[in-house]
Amino acid sequence: MPKTFDELMQKFDELGIKVSTIRHAPVFTVAEAQDLRGQVPGAHTKNLFLKDKKDNFFLVTVGELAEVDLKTIHTKIGAASRVSFGKPEKLMEYLGLVPGAVSSLGAINDTEQQVKVVLDAALMQNEIINAHPLSNDATTSIKSSDLLVFLRATGHEPMILKIDESNPT
Repeated sequence: MPKTFDELMQKFDELGIKVSTIRHAPVFTVAEAQDLRGQVPGAHTKNLFLKDKKDNFFLVTVGELAEVDLKTIHTKIGAASRVSFGKPEKLMEYLGLVPGAVSSLGAINDTEQQVKVVLDAALMQNEIINAHPLSNDATTSIKSSDLLVFLRATGHEPMILKIDESNPT
């Protein structure tokens, strides 16, 4: 069974991580989520659940306006081949998430570390990062440094790489 929102919040408490969460109507795309921008400060994300031909899975988290080249990203993230989007069944199996609710916080459900977590370096320069807390009807704000603490506590050592093709740094 995937973890619940309350279990996620309990994990944050156990780790001494302070977050804030707002509830809102479900959003399924970055465009829909942009309507919330005045209410939620910090960097907003988009997330790509990807797989290579050897069934290695990757969760790539970038800024919402980042440009990701799916034809070349495999060379950056260490995939065995070009990547495609992972199937919703694998997204649920590994991260306990459904399409539209994907976020790095889903790592709490990947107890066997089947998914490699990749964070864009430009995104991580923001003090606050916003992510769905296992569902798309809320947004949780977390310090970028605390996101790293959380991911490591789930057994994931995130790769921080330059993914955003539109960002020169």
